[in-house]
Amino acid sequence: MNVAPSALNPSTPKLVDLGLTSASEGGSCCGGGGCGNSATDGADAATAGAPAGVSTELQVAGMTCGHCVTSVTAELSALEGVTGVNVALVAGGVSTVTVQSAAPLDPQAVAAAIDEAGYELA
Repeated sequence: MNVAPSALNPSTPKLVDLGLTSASEGGSCCGGGGCGNSATDGADAATAGAPAGVSTELQVAGMTCGHCVTSVTAELSALEGVTGVNVALVAGGVSTVTVQSAAPLDPQAVAAAIDEAGYELA
């Protein structure tokens, strides 16, 4: 029987391609209480974009579910030059968000996008 290494270590992030291509309304969805979306609560998620020239890794606090991931992804994707966003959700902790872009991003614009989604950089 072949068992994937991630199945042996439950702390290994599992990424799921959500195929998100359009921006949705921003705003914190859960207020720390979870959205009750059992299909995505606690799930790690990712959106894949085209390979880009610059990869920026962010630490974002406060996300708890897939809807939170969607909010952060939408706000970051709206920034000029962003070609992809990948989120490794750590529900209730600090999640790693990797942003692919054609050129380096303005740190103030990134912080404002995270804030608009209702979260904060850790």
